Amino acid sequence: MSDYSANQWMKFIKTEPIDVEICDVTLRDGEQTPGVSFTKDEKIEIARKLDEIGVEVIEAGFPVVSQGEKDSIRAIAHLGLDAKICCLSRAVKPDIDAVIDCDADVVGIFMGTSDIHLKYKHKKTQDEAIECMVTALEHAKKHGLIVRFAAEDSTRTDLGFLKRFYKAGEEAGADYVSIADTVGIMNPSSMKYLVSEIKNTVKIPICVHCHDDLGLAVANTMAAAEAGAKQLHTTMNGIGERAGNAALEEVLMGLIIHYGVDKYDISHLNALSEMVADYSGIRVAKNKAVVGANAFAHESGIHIAALLENDRTYELYSAEMVGGHREFILGKHSGNKALCYMARQLGFTLSRAETDLVLEEIKRLSDSKQSLRKEELAELIARVLSKDKASVTHA
Repeated sequence: MSDYSANQWMKFIKTEPIDVEICDVTLRDGEQTPGVSFTKDEKIEIARKLDEIGVEVIEAGFPVVSQGEKDSIRAIAHLGLDAKICCLSRAVKPDIDAVIDCDADVVGIFMGTSDIHLKYKHKKTQDEAIECMVTALEHAKKHGLIVRFAAEDSTRTDLGFLKRFYKAGEEAGADYVSIADTVGIMNPSSMKYLVSEIKNTVKIPICVHCHDDLGLAVANTMAAAEAGAKQLHTTMNGIGERAGNAALEEVLMGLIIHYGVDKYDISHLNALSEMVADYSGIRVAKNKAVVGANAFAHESGIHIAALLENDRTYELYSAEMVGGHREFILGKHSGNKALCYMARQLGFTLSRAETDLVLEEIKRLSDSKQSLRKEELAELIARVLSKDKASVTHA
């Protein structure tokens, strides 16, 4: 078990392991982020890294959209990864045939089920939607595919119809039913209730696909897992349409810390985050949980002094666990202990007077909205000490 598990406060948190798997959709929903397009080689590299982490299902794309998409998916399907390869498909035969051509393992067949989707997008009745989905499901099953039977906009769908929709999928041979919070309308309580209702309706595993329009995608995904959802959909760095999807890195750390799910190799998270940021062109916010530049950065003198005594005082888990590193940044909140520690790392041993001089300059710079990382500190110390030496000589 990871290094935080011995902490006494863990006894107050639910830590019973839950049965979940990850379906990462970075290569499909993540690529639907406006302006993002991955090359075939980039998709292959991301898929390999997801497989190293231990993600059970990789949604590699939507093959009917282009020949290039199909070629990328086929290449990933033939890598020999441990993860199952999934593709997205509308409830039409040509889409499913495109998935079959890619040699994928899983197809996620979807149709909008809310009144607004049925009326304005599909122009179908509820019964026509079920018939269409079941026909598509049967075609996919005939060709040996694992089928995820998905209701797009599930969370704005009449609950009675949603249950009937999923029940029809189960009876026709679906392997999973999928709840999609397509516009990110849910909160953890409502998501937990919905998953519980569907779990009482069907016996096959439930998937959840959460969008982040209200900033609740990760919280809703965790609530769904607690309610019994089996497959959790994520994207690296939380990229995706509009405000994005549930972030893989946050979901994995939540599963480990709150539910004892410790089967993923999270040491690759920072490397994958940087890879996806580079290939997508979408930089990660500095204050992003788990993988942001400031996730393990500290300026407060009180915090740094405590961290130097015990890592866990101001870090829930170590940076090394996720392939990151801790950083001390000096600014107006910093104190003597932090400065002396960082100075020693740079080869300087400061007297009390020298420490005060350097710290005074750091605080002056901080008031001008400048803070100092390690690489900038050596230059400042040398400059201040040289100036102090010159003033003593002159005197």
